Amino acid sequence: MSTASVPLPNWITYGLIPLLNLIVAFLISGLVVWFIGESPLDALVLLLQGALGSGEGIGFTLYYATSFIFTGLSVAVAIHAGLFNIGSEGQAYVGGLGCALVALTLDHYVPWYVTMPFAVIGAAIFGALWAFIPAWLQAKRGSHVVITTIMFNFVASAMMNFLLVHILIVPGKMAPETRTFLEGGQLPKLGWLMDMFGSTIGAAPLNVSFLIALVMCFLVWVLVWRTKLGYEMRTLGLSPTAAVYAGIPYARTVVIAMLLSGGLAGMMALNPVMGASARLQVEFVLGAGFVGIAVSLMGRNHPLGIIVAAILFGILYQGGDALSFDMPNITRDMIVVIQGLVILFAGALEYMFRPALVRIYQTFART
Repeated sequence: MSTASVPLPNWITYGLIPLLNLIVAFLISGLVVWFIGESPLDALVLLLQGALGSGEGIGFTLYYATSFIFTGLSVAVAIHAGLFNIGSEGQAYVGGLGCALVALTLDHYVPWYVTMPFAVIGAAIFGALWAFIPAWLQAKRGSHVVITTIMFNFVASAMMNFLLVHILIVPGKMAPETRTFLEGGQLPKLGWLMDMFGSTIGAAPLNVSFLIALVMCFLVWVLVWRTKLGYEMRTLGLSPTAAVYAGIPYARTVVIAMLLSGGLAGMMALNPVMGASARLQVEFVLGAGFVGIAVSLMGRNHPLGIIVAAILFGILYQGGDALSFDMPNITRDMIVVIQGLVILFAGALEYMFRPALVRIYQTFART
C-alpha cells in the first residue's frame, strides 16, 4: 500500500507534519542568513519582536493575516471539490471593484455599518462572477481550471488598470485610484481589541474585516462538514466517478464550488480597500491570492488550520519588514526567499516526511 493512502492520526497529519515542514524551512532560512554573515538566532528574535513585540506589530500581523484567511478559504473550498483555484488573486482584484462601487455610492448617505453588509455582498458577487467563466469552462467544456483561472488573473489586472486609469480616477489627479471614501464607506479600526490587552494599535490598519474573516471561517466549516452541498463537494473531490455514479450533479457542483471560492476571494478586498486605504488602488492585492494557496495547503484546507497558517504568514510579512530594517544585510529580497522556503515546504513538499512517519507510526502501532 502506498504511504499516501495510509491513514494517520489527526495529530500527525494536522500537527506534526506541518510543524516539521515549518522547522525545516526555518532551519534552511537560518543557513541562508548565516551565509550572509548575520546571526540566525538574532534574526529570528528581531522577526518575532517586529511581528509580536508590540500592539502595533500585532495589529499589522493580523491585518496581513486577514487577507490570507480570505484567500486561504477560497482555495480550500475549491480543493474540497477537487478543483485547484489559483485565480484568487484576480478574483480578489475584481472583488475590490465590487466593494469600492458600494462604498462610493453609499458613503455620503449612511454610516459604515449599513454600508458594510452591502460591500460584503458586492465584493463576493464580483469575485464569484470572475470565477464563473472558468467554472463553466471546467464543468461544460473540460477546460482545466488551473489554466483558465491563472489566465483570468492577467485579464483582471489589465481590466482593473484600465478602469482605474480611464474611468474611476479622480479628475485632475495622476494617481490611478478612486477618491477617498467618506466615513460611511470605511471599516473602523479594531483599536479596542488591543486596548483589551493593555496595548495600542498605533498606525496598524487592523479593521473590522478581521472579524468578518473569522465569521467566514465558521461558515465555511459549517458548509463543508455540516451541509448536503458540502458532502457533495467533498465526495466530488475524493472521486468524481463515484460522485456521478451516486447521482451528484458534476457540472452544478463544480460551478457552485467555484462561485463560493471566488466570492471568498473577492471578500479579501474589504481589508485593504475599505479598511486600510479607504480607496481602490492599483495592485492592492499584492500577491495575497497566491499566498492563500500556501495558507490553505499548510492549514490542511481546514478553517482552523487556515487561521493558524495565515497568522504565521502575517508574522513573516510584518516581522520581515522589521527584520530588513534592523538588519540591512537582510534585504527585502531575502525576506521573500524565507517566505518562499516556507511556501515550498508547506506546499510543494508538504508530504516529504510522510513516508518516514508512516513507517515509524506502523512500527510503534504493532508493539
